[in-house]
Formats: sequence, structure tokens, C-alpha cells
Amino acid sequence: MTLTRKIRPLLATAILAATLTACGGGSQSKESTGEFWDDSMITTKVKTALIGDKDVSGTSVSVETFKGRVQLSGFVKSDGERKKAETVARGVTGVKEVVNNIQVR
Repeated sequence: MTLTRKIRPLLATAILAATLTACGGGSQSKESTGEFWDDSMITTKVKTALIGDKDVSGTSVSVETFKGRVQLSGFVKSDGERKKAETVARGVTGVKEVVNNIQVR
């Protein structure tokens, strides 16, 4: 039962990230289909890593990726948590750059 509790949020996050990324359309510069899917995977991996880290309120952090550039936004409780979220995102394979727009409340 514990494994199921851990997998459900990760699966829900993956589905949500793929859906939201697909809705992104062409509002920014064009990217190839391969880049689009790479970015979707990076977003999912970063979000999953944030949710899995006990020191970060992963559900309070939004993740967007464009051509390997990850943008973090949302709200956390401390500057340490903000920095930890950035460190976690930088540790994900495929991330080229992290823009940390997380705010401390």
C-alpha cells in the first residue's frame, strides 16, 4: 500500500505535466517535436524529484521547461527550501539552466 501511495502522485504529476505542456502551443519560439518531448520529460522528472524530496514542498512549486531551460515558480516557506528546489532541479538529467522565480512566504 505504501508503494501505491508513492506512485499515484508521481503518475498524476506526469500526466498533468504532459497535458499542460501539450497545451502550450506555439506561443514561444518554435521547437521541434523531439525538443518538445524532451522538455516534457524534463518537466516531469524535475516535478517528480521535487515532490520526492522531503525538504521541498514540491506541490507548491511549478515547473516549466523550454529547450532544456527550467523555470521554477511558486511559493515556499524558507530561503533554504527555495535553494534546495533549485539544487534538485539542476540535478536532473537534461536540465541546461534553471531560472528560480520561487518566492518565500
